[in-house]
Amino acid sequence: MHRRVFQMAILFVLQVALVFGSWAQPAMALTDEQKLLNEAWRIVNRSYVDDTFNHKNWRSIREKVVKAPLNDRPQTYTAIQEMLANLDDPFTRLLKPEQYRSLQVNTSGELTGVGLQIAIDPQTNTLTVIAPITGSPADRAGIQPLDRILKIDGTPTSELSLDEAATKMRGRVGTPITLTLGRAGRDSPEDIQLVRARISLNPVYAELQSGPENSPLGYIRLSQFSANATAEVAHAIDRLEKQGAAAYILDLRNNPGGLLQAGIEIARLWIDSGTIVYTVNRQGILGSFEASGQALTGDPLIVLVNKGTASASEILAGALQDNGRAQLVGEKTFGKGLIQSLFDLSDGSGLAVTVAKYETPNHTDINKLGIAPDRVVPLESITRDQIGTEADLQYQAALQLLKQKTIMASGMGQGA
Repeated sequence: MHRRVFQMAILFVLQVALVFGSWAQPAMALTDEQKLLNEAWRIVNRSYVDDTFNHKNWRSIREKVVKAPLNDRPQTYTAIQEMLANLDDPFTRLLKPEQYRSLQVNTSGELTGVGLQIAIDPQTNTLTVIAPITGSPADRAGIQPLDRILKIDGTPTSELSLDEAATKMRGRVGTPITLTLGRAGRDSPEDIQLVRARISLNPVYAELQSGPENSPLGYIRLSQFSANATAEVAHAIDRLEKQGAAAYILDLRNNPGGLLQAGIEIARLWIDSGTIVYTVNRQGILGSFEASGQALTGDPLIVLVNKGTASASEILAGALQDNGRAQLVGEKTFGKGLIQSLFDLSDGSGLAVTVAKYETPNHTDINKLGIAPDRVVPLESITRDQIGTEADLQYQAALQLLKQKTIMASGMGQGA
């Protein structure tokens, strides 16, 4: 009798186990593809600037995509891209191994292609030119900031991610490519034929020029915040100071940005004290970067900006303007106030993730708004050879401002 009761008790326990699933088979081990997807999900989960994830249930998104068949790496990349698309942030994106390597080269050495800095316009969702790289095929062809790239060799860019578009424009030196461009004020798109070239990323051009009242003027044009930009600008200031420069024009027009740290360090070359930039993370906590008391010159400074002045360029321009170190001349800047960090994935690919936003020293959030110059001067279309000449109306306006500063300083000296 006891044995029968014992057997019935075991049967009852087995039935309960089956009903409640406590004896279900253990979960299957994750495949390599699922592990990679989870790796990407975790990076965004702990790092993304918006802890609401664009008001989406980030855990639910992961559960949905991980259940989909992931039979090979291309399927996994597609799943990661679809997952990131929920954030509605074109700057947070997957970088496949080749794209990741190209991006790293883009901030440190040289590249081959047409020489365009591009972004997805968040308002129109179209591929947009931030700026052409000085001296590149795109620059020589007259491509301008805010031009819309509608097709690349006939492929609509609406079908491409930002990095897929960049990859299509890169390629072997000497090979042709056709871009279909739209421009404000044009009735119809235009096809522009280019030939890919090797593009040097040396970011600084500097020379001593004749300024107001024939005083020596240091002109520095900075085209990108690459790894060597700080050292190159420091060298240029040092050389111009030894040549007797009494004032400076810093040209940030068509500078699309680059490395955040380079923007901060270059600001320190001009500013002795004060805040350079504030950063705001997902918890709303403010961080800041301060001047280090090691400015290389205190001479009068004017900064030239336009619609192609973006990202780290705007950090530098905002720091100089808000600290009263320089006046800005030109057009309202591009308006990219978000900061991305790069994260390695285990297969050689990477993630660019928006981890913070920045504010200027006066706590101005310029994302999608841009920085307004102190003196607005529209720029007529000029050639590369006309930059810094009488045809360059923004440059001429900067000279006029420096002349006024010289007169004011002279007047103050007489009255002392």
